[in-house]
Amino acid sequence: MKWTSLNDLREKYLAFFESKGHLRLPSFSLIPNNDKSLLLINSGMAPMKKFFTGEEIPPRNRVCTCQKCIRTPDLERVGHTARHGTYFEMLGNFSFGDYFKNEAIPWAWEFLTETLEIPADLLWPSVYEHDDEAYALWRDVIGVPEAHIVKLGKADNFWEHGSGPCGPCSEIYFDRGIKYGCGSPDCKPGCDCDRFMEIWNNVFSQFNNDGNGNYTELAQKNIDTGMGLERLACVMQGVDNLFEVDTVRNILNTVCTIAGKTYGEDKNDDISIRVVTDHIRSATFMICDGVIPSNEGRGYVLRRILRRACRHGKLLGINRKFMTELCRVVISQNESAYPELVEKSEYIIKVISLEEDRFNVTVDSGLAILSGIVEKVKAAGESAISGADAFKLYDTFGFPIDLTREIAEESGLTINEEEFTTLMQEQKTRAREARGNISGWSDSSKSLLENLPETSFLGYEADECEAKVLSIIVGDEAEEQVSEGECTVVFDRTVFYGEGGGQVGDTGVIEADGVSLTVLDTKKTNGIYLHEVRVESGILKLGDTLALKIDAGRRNAIRRNHSSCHLLQAALRSVLGTHVEQAGSYVDDKRVRFDFTHLSAMTHEEISQVEAIVNAHILAAENCSTTVTDIATARTMGAMALFGEKYGDTVRVVKIGESSTELCGGTHVSSTGNIGLFKIISETGVAAGVRRIEGTTGLGVLELLAERDALILDTARELKVQNTHAIATKASSLQGQLRDMKRELDSANSKLSEMKTASLVDSVKQVGAFKLLVARLDDVRPDAARNLCDTVKAKYADGVVVFALVSDGKLNFVAAAGSEAVKAGAHAGNILKQISAICGGKGGGRPDSAMSGGKDIDKISEALAEVEKILSK
Repeated sequence: MKWTSLNDLREKYLAFFESKGHLRLPSFSLIPNNDKSLLLINSGMAPMKKFFTGEEIPPRNRVCTCQKCIRTPDLERVGHTARHGTYFEMLGNFSFGDYFKNEAIPWAWEFLTETLEIPADLLWPSVYEHDDEAYALWRDVIGVPEAHIVKLGKADNFWEHGSGPCGPCSEIYFDRGIKYGCGSPDCKPGCDCDRFMEIWNNVFSQFNNDGNGNYTELAQKNIDTGMGLERLACVMQGVDNLFEVDTVRNILNTVCTIAGKTYGEDKNDDISIRVVTDHIRSATFMICDGVIPSNEGRGYVLRRILRRACRHGKLLGINRKFMTELCRVVISQNESAYPELVEKSEYIIKVISLEEDRFNVTVDSGLAILSGIVEKVKAAGESAISGADAFKLYDTFGFPIDLTREIAEESGLTINEEEFTTLMQEQKTRAREARGNISGWSDSSKSLLENLPETSFLGYEADECEAKVLSIIVGDEAEEQVSEGECTVVFDRTVFYGEGGGQVGDTGVIEADGVSLTVLDTKKTNGIYLHEVRVESGILKLGDTLALKIDAGRRNAIRRNHSSCHLLQAALRSVLGTHVEQAGSYVDDKRVRFDFTHLSAMTHEEISQVEAIVNAHILAAENCSTTVTDIATARTMGAMALFGEKYGDTVRVVKIGESSTELCGGTHVSSTGNIGLFKIISETGVAAGVRRIEGTTGLGVLELLAERDALILDTARELKVQNTHAIATKASSLQGQLRDMKRELDSANSKLSEMKTASLVDSVKQVGAFKLLVARLDDVRPDAARNLCDTVKAKYADGVVVFALVSDGKLNFVAAAGSEAVKAGAHAGNILKQISAICGGKGGGRPDSAMSGGKDIDKISEALAEVEKILSK
């Protein structure tokens, strides 16, 4: 048994199981795909749950992986012990109805004792107490003495993690030696001491747990192996915990270098060093996989992790930005196994840098306020911070509740969690009520659809069809017929696209003998298409058969915009990087709006480059094809899916040339040449880490050009130029004239200032060590008043000047203090803070210069008189 690096261990394991006929798969993303039961992938088998249940077909019946995992239920404990960590890697070999116990157990033993050369006498298998088959394999096939095989109960040797596949397991423990033990002659796996460390867990997945304790036999027996890579590295490197493992220790050493600390010298420092070390690992991998800091879901987990690391950096005395420096170390230690870290390094570093900036702004003000709250609570002899104070910190100052909770705990206090939760719930309720009933359908209206079959949609191939009326809904009532007004109609089939996937619903007409309806919009819910119509003439009756015709011109415009949306995403990923993911979209006949993950505003060059790429694909008249298939096949085709979106058994893959392959249920052109032309209208930010592009195509581009031509002509007319090409020259000339006029105006104001100052000098009076000038100035701009202040300061180094400015019924104060006056104790900001209050205002500023506001003009004299009293003190 010789020292082996973590990266070599990973490779040895995967290569070993490849030799046993396993397909090596790359780690799945930390963001679960179509699994809303998890925020983040937390085990090796989690991404393959549907392979185990038979819902999806695996690429091979034998696979092996090293899966990135995040677990955060004990986030507050991370750092306080060397055992806890949020990020880890899980080695796994899996069988989907192929091999079972007879192969899994011998292979585990072979890898540990032959490949890694761990002495057999240091390994102890455990089995579920009722699993006689596994016990016999260890004893009779492997030859492990019975004294080294331990039977344990369900709590220890029956694996289940919520709902899903589960079953008995057989673990392999490594004996770390007597010095880690409890001293009991009975000490063995299952004991609470630290002597025996579990390194391998073979789960014999035989059952499915429905989440309520009900177990059913799986259609196929499976093997799910879990082995923590860092834990195995502890064994092979002879260290006590994950923070001593080579790649992790290199990060920890960098933390110590930045902080100027030595690990192991101070208990509190060690806690912070471990927090920062662990959290930067988690954050780096989460961002690489597409998680963006936010205030909800997995984005909030990332924000908590980053902000907790930043705070512990401050506790270590690091008073500068440091997280990106550590991020580079994480990347260098893991790039051989995860090359995407290098590909996305610039993006990852940018996300961390921006979040560190945000935290520094938040934490400085929040910590000061929280410190005051803690002192107040302790002074009152209480043991808990009120929920109202905690909520105010969170809601008003953006201070994370988990940070408030952790700091309170460090101060021996708790938080009134019940009050905080109540206030949070009230806020959510207010927000929900403000949003209103988005769908516009009451519960009683929705119940009218319960017994209706799904609508057959024919609109991909046809623009018109005949269909039978299945339901007529007016308000909250089902009607037999309707002769006027607006209503909702459901047909057995339709060519009208129902709003979904970011694409608006179709409009058009519905007609029959004597009946004419205008379709205003089309929605869909649970596969039922709702045609919102206005009756133009005749009587619409239940059971009628009518002719449905979409507005083909409008649909074609929508097609152009939707296909350009796909091309746009591909172009953005090409220009900005593969971190770009769709964060929302909206497509109608006028515009395409695409929201995507990116941290900074796009440059003019980047926008031009993206636009050029899209138009190049359009001019190439590339084929647009659609394939209906299962989700597994779609993935093999390279189809991009929207994270969090739930897809059915069959999916629609839209492929545009060789540039774009996406899962999409929308309508598209048959050739990119049909789009005509694509033009980006704007690029803006809509949320932290999310940008928005609006664009248009086809006739929309002509409309845009017409608007801009009209604007150019209007501008030329206002500038009085005959040739539109002369606009820029004329504008530049006018700018020059304005600059000249401004210089002349500034010169005149300066002379007026000098004249005004000269007339005010007679009002200067000596107050102690200061020369004081106070005055009310009507209709004088603040910048002119500041110039007056500067003139007085230049004339009198010991001078203090305060002006009350009244203009258009508004009151402002400006003040200044000369260098000698400041040395003698004068503070312009403090002076204004006091006198502004007299006039019902507030403000302040620096010792030598300040500005504030006021409301009560009648109290100006009282306020100015107060200046002398302040200086006298």
